[in-house]
Amino acid sequence: MRKTIAGLAAAALVLGGTASADTEGAETYDMLFRSGTLDELPRSAMLVYAREVANRANPEAAAAATGEVELRFAADDPTLAALRFTHGDSFSAIGSFPAEVGNPVIMYFMETVVRDMAETAGGSPFYIRNRMKEALLRPASLEAVEVEFGADEVQAQALTLHPFKDDPNRARMQGFADLEVTVTMSDEVPGWYHALSARVPDLEGGAPIYVSTLKLKAPGGEAEP
Repeated sequence: MRKTIAGLAAAALVLGGTASADTEGAETYDMLFRSGTLDELPRSAMLVYAREVANRANPEAAAAATGEVELRFAADDPTLAALRFTHGDSFSAIGSFPAEVGNPVIMYFMETVVRDMAETAGGSPFYIRNRMKEALLRPASLEAVEVEFGADEVQAQALTLHPFKDDPNRARMQGFADLEVTVTMSDEVPGWYHALSARVPDLEGGAPIYVSTLKLKAPGGEAEP
């Protein structure tokens, strides 16, 4: 996964009341892959994101993928932001990324969604990844929201993508054609991302086919609901 996340990183280098609007294509990309989001974070700090996955087709893999993602600055090189996944007492390194580019958690999140969709629906990860990249350059729904972070209510923006809405191969995607990706962002939370969510609804009204979320935990507390 480290290699594919690095590919997304390379792409990132080249490429009041509740209200809603649509972003322009370039604005979609710039908001999601905002640079400088780690600049004000102390190098001794650690951000922890609660990760939850549900997959009706593979519940065992979903349970193994549920845990926490930690972001901290590399001890030997504070210009690098290091990610690792923890599950109970076990952990695995995800990779280290230039901190000046921004918070790499979004690249990790997007790549895990690509991988999960490919494994569940049986499609090509290269095709899925390319369609996801194209969605980053199209207009998207944007909504002003209030979210809880610690004891506070903070102003945020929720941006929603439907990467496969008009895809010619929708019929072959086993429900993932209706994938909805929502990223909630705020200047008032460290690291910019309050929550990242990917969801595939059951159009017959049952439980979602697939859900993957990352939520920033408030310092010393739990992920906000």
